[in-house]
This record gives sequence, C-alpha cells and structure tokens, in this order.
Amino acid sequence: MRVLGIDPGTAITGYGVVEGEGDSLTLTTCGAITTPANQPLAQRLQQIYRELRALIAEWRPESAAVEELFFSKNARTALAVGHARGVTLLALTDAGLPIQEYKPAEVKQAVAGYGGAPKEQVQGMVQLLLGLDEIPRPDDAADALAVAICHLHSARWQSLVK
Repeated sequence: MRVLGIDPGTAITGYGVVEGEGDSLTLTTCGAITTPANQPLAQRLQQIYRELRALIAEWRPESAAVEELFFSKNARTALAVGHARGVTLLALTDAGLPIQEYKPAEVKQAVAGYGGAPKEQVQGMVQLLLGLDEIPRPDDAADALAVAICHLHSARWQSLVK
C-alpha cells in the first residue's frame, strides 16, 4: 500500500509517501510545501491545496494519513494549523483518497514505541525504519513520514485482526 503522510502547517506542510508491503517500508518521496509569510492567507492556502493535488497526481497514493491538530498554548498558531489542515483534508477528499487522522501521541507510539517520545527519537526511528543514511529534512517531512508509517502499521494491524 502506498500512503501519503501529511504534517500540515500554513508556513510549512510536510509530506511523505511511503510504500508498505508486509514488514517492508520504502520511502518514495518526501519534502515540504512552503508558503511565503508575506503572502495573504488565502493565497497560502491555495498554494498548499494546489501543490498537494499535484503530489497526489504524481505519486498516486492509495490512502492518506494526516496528523491531528495539537492544541498548544498559542491560539493563533493553532488557528493557522487548523486552516492548513482544512485545505489538506479538502485536497485529499477531492482526490478521492481514504483519509485517516492520527494524534501526535499515536504517531510517536507507532513509530518509536512510546507516545511521549521526543521529536528527535521519532525522527531517528523514521530514518531506521526506512533504511535511510540520514534523517529526512526538513523536520516537517520527517514528521509526515512518521504519520505515513503510523498509518501503515495501523493498517497492517487491522488486517491481522480481521
């Protein structure tokens, strides 16, 4: 199964496509969609939408996984991430992809074995699980890959339980 993982954000939206077959995980692509801070919000959201649609058309994932919003103390940041999540969900839905959302602790648990794992540990496990020479950059891309890996682990577990 090919999964598109997304770590949404208005300034940087991380993405990663991972192919999973049995115990094998393979990195297909990863990166980040960045939008200029001086650009109006509507144009930034439009850019995220368009670039996600282009990624979907190019890599043809079978499903998508999105990190749920983590409510921080900064309401402005949470609102901006909420906008990016909305556009992300719209792009994925318009493409007809099944979508699964995961809380940050679920992603950490699935990838590092501990829901409170620090970001560096999760990124190190992404590197290890995908057999990479280095941790993917930027951090948002590594986070998106962790979301995709979480989804693949979850889907595999669900298939074993049935």
